[in-house]
Amino acid sequence: MKKINMVDLANQYKPIANKIHDAINNIIENTSFINGPSVSSFQKNLESYLEVKHVIPCANGTDALQVALMSLDLEPGDEIITVDFTFASTVEVIALLNLTPILVDVDPDTFNININSLESAITKKSKVIIPVHLFGQVANMEEVMRLAKKHNLSIIEDTAQAIGANYKFDDGTKKKAGTIGNIGTTSFFPSKNLGAYGDGGAIFTNDDSLAIKIRGIVNHGMYKRYHHDIVGINSRLDSIQAAILDIKLKYLDDYNHSRKKSALKYTNLLKNHPNIITPFIAGDEDSHVFHQYTLILKDCVRDDLVEYLNLNKIPCGIYYPIPLHKQKAYQNKRFNEDDFTTTNLLSKSVISLPMHTELDDDQIEFICKKINFFFNGLK
Repeated sequence: MKKINMVDLANQYKPIANKIHDAINNIIENTSFINGPSVSSFQKNLESYLEVKHVIPCANGTDALQVALMSLDLEPGDEIITVDFTFASTVEVIALLNLTPILVDVDPDTFNININSLESAITKKSKVIIPVHLFGQVANMEEVMRLAKKHNLSIIEDTAQAIGANYKFDDGTKKKAGTIGNIGTTSFFPSKNLGAYGDGGAIFTNDDSLAIKIRGIVNHGMYKRYHHDIVGINSRLDSIQAAILDIKLKYLDDYNHSRKKSALKYTNLLKNHPNIITPFIAGDEDSHVFHQYTLILKDCVRDDLVEYLNLNKIPCGIYYPIPLHKQKAYQNKRFNEDDFTTTNLLSKSVISLPMHTELDDDQIEFICKKINFFFNGLK
């Protein structure tokens, strides 16, 4: 059995190595390093894949979120509602723009935004909802859209972990994650389902006026060279990363299918264990692309399992060990512990197993065998 990796980018690279080399060499030879043809090509191909009118590439997923907020003409103190159980970048950009982060609890099954908590958090100061499609599963966008429409709120979808996932509405129609709200954002960090070989990100929208504004913001507020019409930032996807992403985009559905297949294998081997809750899929299988395969552990000490897995050379991850409302940078007296029951529980009990496109059955069977052996030893 080959070595088990949490993410196996080296083996994912091998089948496309020649294409990657040719694309990089072409850019170096023609010196089109910034805003070259490869950026335009990737943009157009991603628009076609997502079936969205506008894709605006940028430097990373955090910038994508910040630019999305900057495009909405918000005022300091405006309230932005998002989840407590996610990576810090989602709330980080809210704080950087002097907006007010309102953190809410998540659903205990999907780990995505809890609709009841969301509705309770809406006030007259609320301006934006940022649902995070955590671990690869699309949030309950039908309900998020309903509440946004009712209260005249904008929606920015954080799709950093769920690119390629589909959301099915009650009427049977489907849309890609990130194309449902007013704006979608994503990250192309190397470990993502669609990952670059460095930093990268993108912003999606079907709104023509927002697209124009966003294109200016990511380029120093310029639409004409040296004419700065709005306040912007420097956030460009470089040509080499765009070329790599353009190649990998052609394989994204295959990559996601591979992840789903591995997830099903994990679940079949672990689903009946009393100490383990396997991932819940809301809707059909297309709604989850398994950026992470995350278990909830019951009646055990998680650190003991982590130590045991490490001894057996099985990597694992804890996403996320500290809720945002407890992070030093974001602590605030307005947060009430009773409002974060699920998040607090998850932060103490979740564990993510290796998940990537190169996992094979032998590796998954070995991992599950060791996990089952660990729990049997507790009895």
